[in-house]
Order: sequence, then structure tokens, then C-alpha cells
Amino acid sequence: MITVNDLELRAGARLLMDAVSFRVDKGDKIGLVGRNGAGKTTLTRVLAGEGIPAAGQVTRSGDIGYLPQDPRTPNMDQLARDRILSARGLDIVSGKLRAAQADMASENADVQAKAMRSYDRLEAEFLAGGGYAAEAEAAAISSNLALPERILNQPLKTLSGGQRRRVELARILYSGADTMLLDEPTNHLDADSISWLREFLKNHHGGLIVISHDTELLEATVNKVFLLDANRATIDIYNMNWKRYQLQRETDERARKRERANAEKKAGVLMDQANKMRAKATKAVAAQNMAKRAERLLSGLDAVRASDKVAALRFPDPSPCGKTPMTAEGLSKSYGSLEIFTDVDLAIDRGSRVVILGLNGAGKTTLLRMLAGVDSPDTGEVIPGHGLKIGYYAQEHETLDTERSVLENMRTAAPDLQDAEVRNILGSFLFSGDDVNKPAGVLSGGEKTRLALATIVASSANVLLLDEPTNNLDPASRAEILGALRNYSGAVVMVSHDEGAVEALNPERVVLLPDGVEDLWNESYLDLVTLA
Repeated sequence: MITVNDLELRAGARLLMDAVSFRVDKGDKIGLVGRNGAGKTTLTRVLAGEGIPAAGQVTRSGDIGYLPQDPRTPNMDQLARDRILSARGLDIVSGKLRAAQADMASENADVQAKAMRSYDRLEAEFLAGGGYAAEAEAAAISSNLALPERILNQPLKTLSGGQRRRVELARILYSGADTMLLDEPTNHLDADSISWLREFLKNHHGGLIVISHDTELLEATVNKVFLLDANRATIDIYNMNWKRYQLQRETDERARKRERANAEKKAGVLMDQANKMRAKATKAVAAQNMAKRAERLLSGLDAVRASDKVAALRFPDPSPCGKTPMTAEGLSKSYGSLEIFTDVDLAIDRGSRVVILGLNGAGKTTLLRMLAGVDSPDTGEVIPGHGLKIGYYAQEHETLDTERSVLENMRTAAPDLQDAEVRNILGSFLFSGDDVNKPAGVLSGGEKTRLALATIVASSANVLLLDEPTNNLDPASRAEILGALRNYSGAVVMVSHDEGAVEALNPERVVLLPDGVEDLWNESYLDLVTLA
């Protein structure tokens, strides 16, 4: 279904992989793993035909369903239901059917007669494309991804970023694609939806490549693992499931280290002997041969995997502020007749820690955007207190200008910092050398997360608004964020499905949406985190 020959990928001047070849056949379920920035997202974009390799060839057969980390929908006025149905070309005829049904109720006899004639033709076309059974299948997939009927009937522009991403996932799963390329498909899913997705992918009969930091998903679904090793610019292919891969990877690495250590020891002995013999003219040729033999011993070895670098993450020392740097009074938001939440009051005191919980679609992201000043409430207001400085992390990375470089984004976030200070912060987030000149739009999801957090670090914010800050991060980088959360002395308002992130925050209060009820935090609320 996908054949790759001598593929070379680069991120700017940096080589990600070189002369890589592999196949993805029917029934192959591949877990694509590696540290943030190793090239996972770049590779899937190239496999999907949305990126161009530096060299090599990618051959595709059959339909490809691609879910990027930050899907962009072409028509934000389209209904969510029609976006999903478009995967099988049913969206247009379905829309025409709805229009014909409306016209059939017209009091104008001519309009009514025309609609009745059109309806029969449209229904025949609809049935030929799978019809009501296909529509029911789409509805079932949507329901299992926490997209109820009321969401499906809304235009995409009224949905949160998480809801739009679930619409795109539903569209790919519904498409019946021969090969699916899924980049972090569990982002924005609750626990029930993740469990359902595991079963769906387990039963998928086509090809699958999945990037995920959800080890339970990988354990349940994959039968092969591709490890991207950016240090060696290659892919290690393991024809085995996730559990066996974890054991085999460590075994291979230990063997590689032993082999190199033995070869280096032998090469060292040969070089010592060659250096001694070089002093005698009669043994110069023998010394040269020994030196060449030592070089051959080392040249045939695989490189030992270098230790992965980890972002040294620390949130900023907060700027001085008053006792209550932010207050919200009577906030409400509706889209047309659909009420999201109403009459939400919130007081953020200096150093306070608040977590916002609610089912998907309850307005958690919308509330954070209001507090950040990105969106305006229908009623109520956000009142800044003395010295308020906000650091806003958006789950879809909207705070980044994708047309501008990494360095330019940082300079915008911290115009008062010297260039050396900006570069030092970027270096601690693993952006160095030519990486700082890359457009933010070409970064992977994990790299965008690191850049967005770096802009917050440079801001000296005293109130952090964090919307799913651990999404797209590898385990080591996630651990850094959790450590930074524990040690930050400013105020934090956070939305997260990650139990570990909420535990690291150690919240004092919880706000439950859509009702806006505020309560003191207790351990029983932790059970709601993955469900909300």
C-alpha cells in the first residue's frame, strides 16, 4: 500500500533520516515512535503526500486517510456531520436532500412539486453511496468519539479545537481508507473514547501507522514498531508487538554497546602496537597495516544511540502583582440557540491553582480563551487586577505565528529581552543553531508545544492559562512540564485530560462546566479528569 525507497528527510539543514526503505502492507499496524523532533510528523506528512522528501521515492496504492496533529478544515461554515460524510462523498447529496425536504413543506405549489421530483433523484443517489446505513455508521463512530447529535448539527466554526479534531478523526475512521496515518489520535479524547478507539484500530484490516505517546493504545493495536533515531538518522524496524519491542530494544542497545566496547578495546591494542612499531623503519609497513585494521574494526559498527536531550523547562518567576490579579464576573457564551455556559464567576488570587473540568463541549477551552482576552463573552467581563501578566498556552498553538520563524515568535513574546537571552531560553527548549530560523508552521506538534511554552517562560507571567499543555509530548518532556508545574509560584488555571498533570498542579479549587459551579478540590474529582 505504501512503499518507501531510499528516503531522505531534512528539517532545514538538519538530517532526520537517510537512505531509509520500508513497506506498509495490508494488516501492518505500525507504531511510529521517537523523541519530539525526531521526524515522526515529517515522515507521516511525506507518506500522506503532503510533504516532499529531500531525496528518495514514496509509492502509494489505495486510499490514504491522514490525521495530522493540527488538522485544518477548508470550510468552517460546513456542518460537522457533512464534514464527516464528505469522506465518502455523501455530504453534498445529504445537504441537497435536507434542502429538498424543507422545500417540500413550502406553501408554494411549484416549489413543492419541484422539490418532490428532486427528492426521488437525490434519494436514489444517496442510497447508491451507502445511504442511510452509511449515515448510521458515521453517527455511531461520532457518538463513540463524544460527538453527539447536537454537535454534528453545528457549523465547524462554532466547535472547540478539540471537537474539530474529533470530527476529523471520525472522518478518517469513517472513510474506509486502505491505509490510515494517525498522528496522536487520542488527543482531546476522554477515557471512554480512547477505549473505543483501541478496539476500532485493533479490528482494522488495512494498513495503519500511528504516532502516539499513549502506550496502552500502542500495546493494544500495533504488530510492528518503527523507531526513529534522529541521532543516527535512521529507522530501526521491529517486527513485533509493543511489549516485545520494549524488551528487544534494550537488548539490542546493550549488545551494540558491548560490541563497540570490545571493538574499541581491540582497536586500542592495535593502535598502541602500531605506534610502537612506527619508530622502526623496518616495521613501518606493518604498523600502517595495523592502523588500517583498527580503523576497519570501528568503521563497521553501528553507532551507539546517544542519550536523548531533554528540554530544561522552568516556568518564569512571576512578576509582582496584587492579591487578586484576575477576576471574571457573569461570563456566558452561546452559539445561536446553543448555550455553552452561563453566569460563570471566578477570582484568581496570587499563586492560586485552579483546574477546569467538564465534558467535551462544555466550554473549557472557550472559558480559557475569554480569560486570555482572545474571545469576548456574550455577557459579563474579565477584570484585570494590579500587575496582571498572562501567559496563555493554547492547545491548538494559536498563539504562534506559523509564518514567522522560531526566533521571531520569541522576540514578539519578549520584546524587552536581549537577543542572547532569547537564544538561551530557546536553547534550553532544544532550539539551537539553524532550528531557530525555521518557520513555526513546519514544526512537529511536540516542537510547537515546546516553542509555545518557551514564549511563556520569556514572558514573566504571573497567571498561566494552560489548555492541555502535555499533549504531543514524549514522556521525558512531559515529565519536565510536570516538574515545572510543581515548582511554579504564580497562579495557574488549567484544562487537562492528563491525571498526572492535574496531580502535579495540586489544585486548590475546581470549576465545573457548563454550570460554573466552584468547589474545593478533593481526590474524588481526579476520577473525572480523563472522563472530562
